[in-house]
Amino acid sequence: MLGMPYIIDGHNLIPKIPGLRLDAVDDEQQLVALLQEFCRLSRKQVDVYFDNAAPGQAGKRKLGVVAVHFVRAGRTADEAIGERLVKMRRSARNWSVVSSDQRVQVAARQAGAQALSAEAFAAQLRSVLDARVSDSQPTSDQPLSAEEVEEWERLFHSRGGE
Repeated sequence: MLGMPYIIDGHNLIPKIPGLRLDAVDDEQQLVALLQEFCRLSRKQVDVYFDNAAPGQAGKRKLGVVAVHFVRAGRTADEAIGERLVKMRRSARNWSVVSSDQRVQVAARQAGAQALSAEAFAAQLRSVLDARVSDSQPTSDQPLSAEEVEEWERLFHSRGGE
């Protein structure tokens, strides 16, 4: 289970992380930045889902090592995660699904995936990131590429400060 990748309900996780708030303009960007660092340090793969994509912004984007899925308005991240698990079939058992929503956890277990509460994952995230801070070895932070910066700017400016 150590190398198990994660499917994360982003808006479910944000309020569980100290310093992040759902009503912040850049809450999604802040979470993705934390997840990118988590993936770099733990060598994990993360797919994160966010509801209510702005018109024309729905779809998947690869931002560094994190795959970000913006779910179109009218659908929920919960539904998209459920559909993804069904499409994965037997390979779903190789994934951990992060959400405190009971329906998402049930769907994960039915698909054979591990279910992890947002609180439990937030604790793992903090542990990995705190270990980096206390590590005496200097870290080499990997800045976003020019393409990633442009993608973030285009994405969040088009959302109209949502």
